[in-house]
Formats: sequence, structure tokens, C-alpha cells
Amino acid sequence: MRSLKCCSLGALASGFVFVGAVAAKSVDFVKDVEPIFELNCVSCHNPEHAEENGKYRIDTKEEAFKPHKKDQRILPGHPDDSEVYYQLVLPLSDESHMPPSKLNKTPLTKEQCEVIRQWIAEGAQWPEGLTLKTIMKVEFVRDVEPILEHGGPLKDEAKATLRLWLSQGASWPAEVSFPSAKAAAGAAAAGPIDFARDVAPIFAHGGPLTDTARSTLSKWVEEGAVWPAGVKLGPAKGGAQAKQKDLAEQLHRIIVGTCKEQTEADMKAYTNTIPGTSVNYAMVPIPPGEFVMGSPDTEPKRNADEGPQHRVKIEPFWMEQCEVTWDEYELFMYKEDETATPADATSNYTSAVADAVTRPTKPYVEMSFGMGKDGYPAISMTQHGANIYCQWLSAKTGHFYRLPTEAEWEYACRAGTTTAYFFGDDPAQLGQYAWFADNSDFKYQKVGKKKPNPWGLYDIIGNVDQWTLDQYDPNYYKQFTETVTEPWNKAVKPYPHVVRGGSWQDDADKLRSACRRGSGPAWKKQDPQLPKSIWFLTDAQFVGFRIIRPLKIPSAEEMYNYWHSGVEKD
Repeated sequence: MRSLKCCSLGALASGFVFVGAVAAKSVDFVKDVEPIFELNCVSCHNPEHAEENGKYRIDTKEEAFKPHKKDQRILPGHPDDSEVYYQLVLPLSDESHMPPSKLNKTPLTKEQCEVIRQWIAEGAQWPEGLTLKTIMKVEFVRDVEPILEHGGPLKDEAKATLRLWLSQGASWPAEVSFPSAKAAAGAAAAGPIDFARDVAPIFAHGGPLTDTARSTLSKWVEEGAVWPAGVKLGPAKGGAQAKQKDLAEQLHRIIVGTCKEQTEADMKAYTNTIPGTSVNYAMVPIPPGEFVMGSPDTEPKRNADEGPQHRVKIEPFWMEQCEVTWDEYELFMYKEDETATPADATSNYTSAVADAVTRPTKPYVEMSFGMGKDGYPAISMTQHGANIYCQWLSAKTGHFYRLPTEAEWEYACRAGTTTAYFFGDDPAQLGQYAWFADNSDFKYQKVGKKKPNPWGLYDIIGNVDQWTLDQYDPNYYKQFTETVTEPWNKAVKPYPHVVRGGSWQDDADKLRSACRRGSGPAWKKQDPQLPKSIWFLTDAQFVGFRIIRPLKIPSAEEMYNYWHSGVEKD
């Protein structure tokens, strides 16, 4: 039996009054049912996701009333036999309960379930020709808490998010806390709340909020949350950027004091356990050297952006042997996944400042899209998400990690070779080394199952594309007329950024060592959030990453610049 992948808790439409569990009037689909479906279900159950990973459509009457496997989705007059209803009232521990608790979704209220039950019992009337649209519910923890937590002047999109939260009822979970800046001081106002006097200082100074500050803010919400058009919030002391730079300085001191390797001779392959967990990752040394970057004009399937060829000098670094897996990445996504498992590794350093690194908001959907997680590459994170993972892992281990530059990636991929692929020019051999369109079974595969390249890197081509630090520019190579050392085209705008390596869905030519690709807004096309997520990609199930660790430790300012591009927002 397939389960309805609902999204977040929807607000009950106004005008529907309950006495106990019994409705006082008939259910009106447009006023009472449509808002629940649009806020909770349609973002997943729409034409774009039809029949994907067991989903079905619920955006039209024709689709919503179709049978689903052995069950009837909606059976007019029989709510208990309608999958859409009975899965809402299953015990929370039941895997078929909707919305799915395993995806951290909030259950519908008893009143909302009763609306659906009575609507079906009354015949499930659905106006002809009415197509439901996606309305993304603003969730306090995911959308509003970060605004309050970080303080500072709110941008227009942040204010829009806040206003939408208020318009949808301003739900404030009792367990929410704010772990960053100093709490707002002062007693709650005795009379009516004045925004500029009582509320603006709370937002401007971020959290954690004291009980008094929460009381003041809650009272302002109850009184209508009036926000005068001319009021602009001042920055929290130091601002979010200053806090991140302070954090980079702390991490720099820790890393300098922790790392023992000083020369290339000290560089050995190592396997490390992420402190506090049982999850391992392996790093292999990449020697310094020079190489010719790009492809010759004679290379089959060559693209114009791969030239002109130019010489590049690269300093030594370690690179992760495999792509970052879900086992690794979800420790960063979900703090509760970290355990007290003893670590036995080359570095078991656990930095207390790791908890100060910003974690991703909860994703709307299961991010592997049904392709598997245990031992599989993590996918669909933004470049910003990959960058902050590197910062988090640096804080956890006491080693400096970051994404590779485009030049470092190609240097490591080629491993001293000059052919189209590191194994030669014949794509007929590709299946021995990579997962791609011809052998992937239309999905990514577990890491490390194919042959490595000469420097011991598995899946350096194929399986999933890999983020680099660079802004994509098709003409970037044209500026180099002499040997260049460690080139990096630093990002100045959200798109496009370079990914390398090709993926499970690509043809052989996309896996050539010199092949380049740039990201674009279409990789977030179906993201229902406004503004769109800075952490996750809804439409790039082919993108992952691997990390590097330079032998030379950069300055604190350089660390900050590697981890924070400043252009993560669309």
C-alpha cells in the first residue's frame, strides 16, 4: 500500500465550526477542504511528481478519485475505506501514517482530520474543473526561527516570509529556543504593543529570547502584528557575518594547533571517524605538480568551454577517496543522529564550536528520492550546503576541509594522464570505472564499487556530479597565456557554479576529464519555497560532492571565504 506524502501542517479554513468532534454545518470543499490539500499535499502530489517513488496526484478530481494499488484514494460516502483519510488517523508509530513522521512532518489536527472525514462521508463533492495549486506552508522552525535567531536588518524576502507566517496563524511551538545572540532585555509591555518600541528590538538583537521577550512578541502577534511600513530593523551587534568570521578565527586557531603534517613527506592516506559517531571517511594524498588543463581541439565530443588548454600549477592536498555519502552528510543535516560512539581514528578531535556552525533546515521531501542512503552518495545539496558541511566537518575534526577548485578537481581526476579519460581515450572501457547512463539502472549506485583512478579516487567520474568552488564562465580559460598557480574563479553571483565528473544519467562524453557544467535556476525549479532554499535542490538529483584538505593551512580570512561565498541566495 502506497502512502500519501503530505507536506506540512495546514491551517484550518475559517468559517468551519466544531462542537466536540461533530461539525455544525456541511463541509464546503473550496472553503474547508481545498486549503488543507493545498497546504499539505499538492506540493508533492502534482503532475511533476506523478507516480514518482509511489506518489500519486491529488491536484484534480479525476486523479484524486482513481484507485491506488489495492486501495481507493477517495471513496465518496466511505471515509474509513478512503486511503486519503484512514492514513491520517493511523497511530503515529505506523509507517503508513500521513503525514510521514519519519520525514519530521507535523500530523494534521483532529479538526482537520474531521473535515476530511465529514467531507468524504457527505459524498466528497469536488467542483468540476477545479485544479488545486501548491501553497507552501510557512513553518516556524524551518522558516521563521532562523530569521529571529540571526537578527540583523531583515531583507524584503525575510519580511515576506515573516508576514506569511503571521498570516497563517503564527504558530509558535513551545519547545522552540534561540541559541545565538544575547536575549532582548526589558519587561513585557503592560499596554498595547508598539512595534518600534517593543518588537523591533527583539528581532534586531536575535535570540535566545527570554520568557519576557517571547511574551512580548506573542502579545504583539495576538494584537495583529502590525508592522509600520517605515520601520527598518537595525543589525544585531556584530551581525551574522561578523559571527561567522569570529567562528572562522576560532577554527583557525584550533586547526593550526591540531594538525601535525608540515611537509609533503608527512602526507599519508588516512581514514578518520567523525567524532561522536561510527561513520568513517577516507582521504588520499594528491601530490603537487603541473598539468595541462582543458582538452585539445582534436578530442571527440569536446566543448568550446574546455579551451584553450593552459598549464596549471597545483599544491599538495588530500582528497576524499569517495564521494560524500548520506551516512556522512546526514550527521550534518540532523544533529540528533550524532551518538556517543567512541572513535578510533587518525583524529578524534571534537570541537565544541561545531555546534555553532549553521545546520540546514529540514528538507520538504526525502532527499534520496528513493534511490537509497546507506553507502550511497549524498545528493541535491546546494553548493552552499556543501561548503558549510566542510566548515562543520572542520570543526568536528580539527582538520581544514573545503571543496576543490575546478583546477584541483581536474588535476586529481587526470592523475597525471593527458587522455580524454584517466584510463585512455576509448569510452568502451568506461563501465569498468564509472556509473553512467549505460550501466546505472537509472539511479546512483553505492560508492567505491568501480575501479579507482591511478591516484586511488573512486567514482571521480560518474555516479554523481561534484561541486567545485568556482563560478562557471565559458570563457574563463582564455585569460591564461602563461602557467597559472592555483586558479579559482571566485563566485560573485548565485549562478552558475561549476560541477565536474558527470553523473549516473549522463552519456560517456560528459564524463571526460575536461568536461565542464554550470548550475542554474532550473535545479530548483520545483522548490515551493519563496525565497527558494539555500540548502537543497529539488531538481538536481545528480549532484553531490567530495572534499579536499590542503596541506597548507590557509588564514582565518581565507577559511571564511572558502566556506562562505555570500551569493547563496537566488
